[in-house]
Amino acid sequence: MKHIYFDYAATSPTDPDVVKVMEPYFYEKYGNASSPHALGREAQNALEQAREVLAGFIGAKPEEIVFTSGATEANNQAIFGVARANANKGRHLVISAVEHHSVHEPADFLETQGFKVTYVPADENGVIHPQVVADAITNETILIAIMHASNEIGTIQPVVKIAEIAKGKNIPFLVDAVQTVGHIPVNVKELGADLLSLSAHKFYGPKGIGALYIRKGTKLGSYLLGGDQERGRRASTQNIPGAVGLAKAVALCQENMIEEMKTQQTYRDRLLAEIPQKISGVKINGHLHQRLPNNAHFSFQGVEGESLLMNLDMNGICASMGSACTSGAMEASRVLKAIGLEDDLAYGALRITLGRWSTEEHIERLLEVLPSAVEGLRL
Repeated sequence: MKHIYFDYAATSPTDPDVVKVMEPYFYEKYGNASSPHALGREAQNALEQAREVLAGFIGAKPEEIVFTSGATEANNQAIFGVARANANKGRHLVISAVEHHSVHEPADFLETQGFKVTYVPADENGVIHPQVVADAITNETILIAIMHASNEIGTIQPVVKIAEIAKGKNIPFLVDAVQTVGHIPVNVKELGADLLSLSAHKFYGPKGIGALYIRKGTKLGSYLLGGDQERGRRASTQNIPGAVGLAKAVALCQENMIEEMKTQQTYRDRLLAEIPQKISGVKINGHLHQRLPNNAHFSFQGVEGESLLMNLDMNGICASMGSACTSGAMEASRVLKAIGLEDDLAYGALRITLGRWSTEEHIERLLEVLPSAVEGLRL
């Protein structure tokens, strides 16, 4: 059975053109970028070219880009780095209640180390209102972290207005842009980000490579120790094939993104319109208009989401629900609880995310299978 993939927010297929440009760096151009010989210089040149491509794509300077193993590492580096560099100034962080675990968990850890964290709430659409952020700031605040768009419900946050608040208080502002880079325009200057994280596998690049943008002048302690790679900001032998693949993925997004946005938004809007027409007891989660073009998120009353995913999987459809499995027991999604959903709806969630290879036929198949799957599972 050929699977229909609706889980692009989790990961995307690596574009064949990306794989093609990476291949020589595994067995022909395999040098260590820190080595002084010809193969090392070749690797270093490839790394810096990749850095320039990414920097140009997000409106940064090459020297403001640090390559990482992914956005989880980038978020950890940003949070722990700011905490170490600014502990003498204050020990308070402001983050949203709907952040990814790679932001929440470092903040939770810092609380065990004597820091204070304010988790600002979202409204019923998942929006973090700037005034709520402003009200949470104290004289001790050293970091504000608000994601660009929700990985679960697709809501795009008013980060530009929040950045203005952060700048006015001279507080570093971290933007998790994992779901937006490559999918909608992202420019660090326009957003007002001091720190911004991204991951290549979310926009058709390889897994195991990401980046942290660090605005020049932002105080940030080193994260990994053991070498002076990445200008001393991230020790470890650089992933040259990954960086080359990331750069190619960026180039393809630059070429195709606007057209892909239009196509995916058309598919998304059809799902948002037709699924509630075909199925009773449906709630659309996330902001109806201020949302990612490739995200449609629903809750179905009286349906257990895990069973729904299994039913779809048996019909060749891969999707997700937005809940996490902890210690072997299903728990309602923290994000869905944060926007006020009762357990019945939080447990009955379905996230459909679209991408480069989504087609009209895929949408048709989902609309054909989903109604009977939901009705057959109603409790």
